[in-house]
Amino acid sequence: MAIRDRMKRLWNAFRISEEATNPYPVHDIGPSYGIRPDRTVLRYTSERTILSSIFTRISIDVAAVDIKHIKVDAEDRYTDDLDSGLNECLLYEPNIDQGPRAFKQDIVLTLFDDGVAAVVPVDTVRDPRTEEVFDIKTLRVGKIVKWYPRHVTVSLYNIAKGQRQDVTLEKRFIAIVENPLYSVMNEPNSTMQRLTRKLNLLDSVDEASGSGKLDLIIQLPYVIKSEARRQQAEQRRNEIEFQLRGSEYGIAYTDGTEKITQLNRPAENNLLKQIEYLTNMLYGQLGLTEEVMNGTADEKAMINYFNRTVEPILASITEAMQRSLVGRIRTADKERVRYFKNPFKFVPVADLAEIGDKFTRNKILTANEIRVAIGFKPSKDPEADKLVNSNMPQQEPQLEPQEETGTSSLERTSQNGS
Repeated sequence: MAIRDRMKRLWNAFRISEEATNPYPVHDIGPSYGIRPDRTVLRYTSERTILSSIFTRISIDVAAVDIKHIKVDAEDRYTDDLDSGLNECLLYEPNIDQGPRAFKQDIVLTLFDDGVAAVVPVDTVRDPRTEEVFDIKTLRVGKIVKWYPRHVTVSLYNIAKGQRQDVTLEKRFIAIVENPLYSVMNEPNSTMQRLTRKLNLLDSVDEASGSGKLDLIIQLPYVIKSEARRQQAEQRRNEIEFQLRGSEYGIAYTDGTEKITQLNRPAENNLLKQIEYLTNMLYGQLGLTEEVMNGTADEKAMINYFNRTVEPILASITEAMQRSLVGRIRTADKERVRYFKNPFKFVPVADLAEIGDKFTRNKILTANEIRVAIGFKPSKDPEADKLVNSNMPQQEPQLEPQEETGTSSLERTSQNGS
């Protein structure tokens, strides 16, 4: 390309505001916000407690698993990825604001906070209200605010207006994902809700103890029964308050006959023990451990955590998408929505060589598939794409059997002629 043509094609983002004809005038690109208006915000009670860290940990682990729109054979075995709009949303870009991981994490956070999440196809090729088969272009996660027999009202971010909007849609083409841990996390008297109330109560006790109040009772050396004695006691109280307020170190003096009792000393209670008990119970019901939360869990603990916590959530998401976004017709046509976990993620590096040898020796995976799984580029050797056992000698291709050498070509010709 010539230098003049290259200069014409150059583009700089900061030159937009300097151009006379601004392609992005401020009054035409929509409303602006200091924070992302489409972002899922947790409830105030959950945000202040340790629950937000639990939500974030599980949602990150769920978002790390790939979800694909695939084709299966007659035995319901995975054969190939489908070139569909749903697959592009799940693997590349569900909407203009989110990537695949952020989208899946948004589903899980909404699921934990409300107990149910709605995955809504916003842009489609055909009208899903009249067509059962439609191709999806964009997906967004919404919160269900009203329930009807065949419809739901969803609070959904409308990119055209730049704000959330309540829209009523049919349940038939919306993937309504229910929290499989609803009874543990979202029921009014569940373990998580009880823990939330205890933590809020502990916060209120801490705020009261750190509010700066002394909570003193002053015992004066006389009986307060008359109005004059009450006024004298009130004057004495004001004097002590004035001394404490005006002192640099908060020191006041009293008469030798006066006695002061402090009430805000920490009293022994079992609130902290109850919180520790509920936390351990919640971890057990969610399949979590301290090692999983701080990243020191071994392979067995992570497999147990995946099977008890992550897998039910992924199954709930894929089943809802299969039922509503794929539909009966395409399901009968062998189309599926499934999740795929990386089997080598929790394997130590020392065991990778042995596992790779077993997989290739038993003709389960090719050498290039093993290389890609552990993060290496595929080899250009054509043998690396074959399902062969490299530890065994390969048989040479057999040639067609030769005719008997005792018969000459002249004899064969005469036999054919006769």
